Amino acid sequence: MSEERRRPTAFRLGDPKVLVEKPDAPEDTRDDGRTVIRPEREEAEETALVSAPTLKRKPFRFGTLLISGLGALVTLGIGIWITDFVLGLFARNDALAYLALAAAGLAGVGFVGLVSRELFALMRLARITEIREEAEAAAARDDREAARKVLGQLVSLYAGRPELARARHELSEHAKEIIDGRDLIRLAERDVMAPLDMQARTLIIGSARRVSIVTAASPRAVVDLLFVLYEALRLVRGIGALYGGRPTGLALVRLLRLTVAHLAVTGGVAVTDGLVHQIIGHGVAARLSARLGEGVINGLMTARIGLAALDVARPLPWIAAEPPRMGDILNVIGGSGRRTGKERPDG
Repeated sequence: MSEERRRPTAFRLGDPKVLVEKPDAPEDTRDDGRTVIRPEREEAEETALVSAPTLKRKPFRFGTLLISGLGALVTLGIGIWITDFVLGLFARNDALAYLALAAAGLAGVGFVGLVSRELFALMRLARITEIREEAEAAAARDDREAARKVLGQLVSLYAGRPELARARHELSEHAKEIIDGRDLIRLAERDVMAPLDMQARTLIIGSARRVSIVTAASPRAVVDLLFVLYEALRLVRGIGALYGGRPTGLALVRLLRLTVAHLAVTGGVAVTDGLVHQIIGHGVAARLSARLGEGVINGLMTARIGLAALDVARPLPWIAAEPPRMGDILNVIGGSGRRTGKERPDG
């Protein structure tokens, strides 16, 4: 005679009548009226493997201390020089002295404004990095409260973007219906990141296409190098601004440093061989001249820099969406190269 199956019922884990046992616990045959929950071994192991990524402690930077001290000394030296200059003018002509004092005041206001803007840009870039790290941790733990905090920070980050007003509204409305933290991060990717990712892909393809065409038509290697550097700098700055950063001055230098570090970690600095294999695999090299092939390679290297900048500047990790692939960009650049080669007159 078979046992009578229990009907599905709802219960709370905090109820004293509910007992949650470990997977390796021995079978308990006592019937004390409590509901016994025994998770499967595979499920328990999978839950144990999912843990929040550990955040490494940043070491103390003596270089930053050195630069800060030298900057303070230079600022004091300039201030003393201006003070002596104005006092000297007072000894000669009061009108010129007051004019110099007013000019020094204007310069001081401009300097304070410039420093404030750079500090704000650096703080904003650090905020984007912090949002991405918190989103990764929330998705790894499937933490709903942490994910909701990330969504609030994301909405605040793009509060001044009118083109994302509808996306912010949809995100706020749909977030109320989702329980899982990982699904909340996916929702933010779909509603907010998707349009920005499309624009970033357009920026990368456009920059890579320009580099491939210009370097293929340029007669000088120096011109190629300068244009590639200019276009890479322009691309990194554009992607940083697209995702909410303010990449000007020190913030741009910081973003470039993060991009180069990301390239080094992902092996993107020495990508020439990989790009050549991709080109050969797509059959592009057989249809292009040597000069056009160099243009395609330069364009792909520019695109690789853009993809690294995208990963660094994007405030959310890639969870639901797929990042742009080099193969897609290669198809576009290869098509541009073939059209450029056909438009060139023979001889």
